[in-house]
Amino acid sequence: MMLALEFPSVPHLTIWPTIFGEDWWAVNKVVLMFWAAAIIVIGFFILASKRGLVPTGVQNLGEMAVEFIENGIIRQTMGADGLSFAPFLLTLFTFILTLNVVGLLPGVQMPANARIALPMFMAVVVWLVYVSVGVVKQGPFGYLKSILLPPGVPLLIRPLVALIEFISVLFVRPFALMVRLFANLLAGHLILVSFAVLSAALWESTKIFAIAPMALLVALTGFELLVAFLQAYIFTILASVFIGEAMHPHH
Repeated sequence: MMLALEFPSVPHLTIWPTIFGEDWWAVNKVVLMFWAAAIIVIGFFILASKRGLVPTGVQNLGEMAVEFIENGIIRQTMGADGLSFAPFLLTLFTFILTLNVVGLLPGVQMPANARIALPMFMAVVVWLVYVSVGVVKQGPFGYLKSILLPPGVPLLIRPLVALIEFISVLFVRPFALMVRLFANLLAGHLILVSFAVLSAALWESTKIFAIAPMALLVALTGFELLVAFLQAYIFTILASVFIGEAMHPHH
């Protein structure tokens, strides 16, 4: 008996039919995941903010998340004066992480960040934040000068460096933030789908040979949990680095 494998196309894996609504307000599976992740994050921090005589597990987890953002990200990239951005960066990290983990649940099996819309929106928000911080802290001309004229650049190549820095800071950074998150989640999703299709096909034809790909599928799902955390961490720490550079220009 010949083994026939039919791998679904990428659009089939990332485009979901509308559940209700139409045009710009249409709601599909990915939109429901956005809502679910937002509700989970908000509910988590509401429960974590309730103080009791004896801290509960949720409170301890919430404090660990705050300490991780403050000590593991902000103090390492912006210093103590960047702690005012802890709520923003904590929201970014927990929301991205929750979305990534929800996408691995049985029955869901679709990382919402594998659709480029949300990574693009969050990258634009980060761009607006660090540009606004730079303008407020240094003034519009001072911020532009710090971007275009980094210290220690020889006079002859300053025009070239100014052009490269302008494009990098104002365009490449948000684009790289968006693509890094989107591409990694999409690649992981495609790998899991490929092994799921292979496992199903082998199970139908000869069950014993399906054991290896099924075991690898389970292992890859566990690995995607690590990727879910790493991508949330990388997005957040890069956002913190960009804000820190806008706060503290090079001297």
